[in-house]
Amino acid sequence: MAVPHRTIRALAVATALCGAASMPSARAAGPEVEVEAAVDALTQAILAADRAALDALVLDGLSYGHSSGAVQDKAAFVDALASRRSSFPTITLTKRSASVVGEDAIVRHVFDGETVSDGKTVPVHIGVLQVWHRDGGRWRLLARQAFKI
Repeated sequence: MAVPHRTIRALAVATALCGAASMPSARAAGPEVEVEAAVDALTQAILAADRAALDALVLDGLSYGHSSGAVQDKAAFVDALASRRSSFPTITLTKRSASVVGEDAIVRHVFDGETVSDGKTVPVHIGVLQVWHRDGGRWRLLARQAFKI
């Protein structure tokens, strides 16, 4: 029996929001695994345009930089996706790395996918640097900067 996509997305978000540290296998593997789970939950929230999940996964002081040079705060980032003014039908993250320093984490990856804006679909191939902060026991995105490869 196939698991519905909605169930998989809900589990990913729940894992990130509840803190993967409560899971024995994640605790044994270290905080990098927790951060990776948060990255996966954010990716799923972006794909689903899930306002509540996006809001929960990013900090109020978010600085979200695009490869075009545009920078969004939390409200602009969440609203653009949740309203579907900007959407991502596909996202694949490769060459992933995460390192944790205290309550902060640095994540790097290559982002491949498609974006749809103003009815136009454009392929995306960019590098990304993310900064995550452990806030109340869960990882939340503080900053993101994309760059052209």
